Amino acid sequence: MRNWNEIFQIEDLTRSVQTHRKAPRFMMELYDAVADSNGTLKSMKGLKGNIVRSFEGQSSGSYHFFNLTSFRPDERVIRAEFRWFRHQQPFMGRHHFYKVDLYEVMDSRPKPWRGNFISSRLLPIYTKGWEVFNITQMVTKWILNSGTNNGIVVVTALPAGDWFDSSIQMKGQSGQTNAYLVIYSDDGQKHYQHPPFYTGQNITTSLKLLEPIASSVESTMHNRRSVRALTSTCQRTNLYVDFTKIGWSGWIISPRGYNAYSCAGSCPFPLGEGLRATNHATVRSIMNALKLSQEAGRPCCVPDVLHPISLLYFDDEENVVLKQYDDMVAGSCGCH
Repeated sequence: MRNWNEIFQIEDLTRSVQTHRKAPRFMMELYDAVADSNGTLKSMKGLKGNIVRSFEGQSSGSYHFFNLTSFRPDERVIRAEFRWFRHQQPFMGRHHFYKVDLYEVMDSRPKPWRGNFISSRLLPIYTKGWEVFNITQMVTKWILNSGTNNGIVVVTALPAGDWFDSSIQMKGQSGQTNAYLVIYSDDGQKHYQHPPFYTGQNITTSLKLLEPIASSVESTMHNRRSVRALTSTCQRTNLYVDFTKIGWSGWIISPRGYNAYSCAGSCPFPLGEGLRATNHATVRSIMNALKLSQEAGRPCCVPDVLHPISLLYFDDEENVVLKQYDDMVAGSCGCH
């Protein structure tokens, strides 16, 4: 079984990280679209794989470089996007459109004529907003060979061919990041709901051979029923995990906490269907009641269905990550 360090891929979960960086709005909106305030997945729309990473990178004018060393080699890239925010341009006379060209930088000199052409787009001059470019093939190459990662250059030009600086920011917009690299990936871990161990067929009701034994044990346990009635049987109880109290609020963005639930209560003989007992637990219960073996202890009340939750957090490089973690919530409880 993997421990917390392996699950979260962070060496020191007790750290009190405080970052001054804000999560990109589109990552916050993506989280809100796929998960509720408890982290429970509510929609797969917008998700590709089980991990979404946003890299802010380093930008200088039209040049953008993204350090991808935090991307794990055991992950499979599904899609990579270059998200570039275009600002509304100042008055340019009779021009109403301009052209945007994307180039992959081939060496340390970010000049478009020394790069690989990626994509081109014609855009209105007097509007602003995010433009999303598919650069999956290029990013996959960067990850397989980090030496090819020299960044991206955004070149803007008027239809006549005259270049102009599209990175000029309007008043009040200085300091805002206008470019991100977003990678959708899959780490190969299961990201689905576990099937319940309970099959709906309890051995005491499905195997006629054991009916005499069950009847005998039930008679033996007759005098203990009054005691059993005072003890609550196996059931799911609340267990709220507050990330602030744990000390993880510095790096976990959302949710601020979640209900993991817990399983508590006894598993008395006979194990009725309401206790969602496995056949193994039923046989153990009989062996324990008849005192046929010292090793046959009573069945325990444990989770038999586990659900995932989604976390939005800062990784060690302060990149914002949206990831689905399995087996985080007890969906139901049973005797095992």
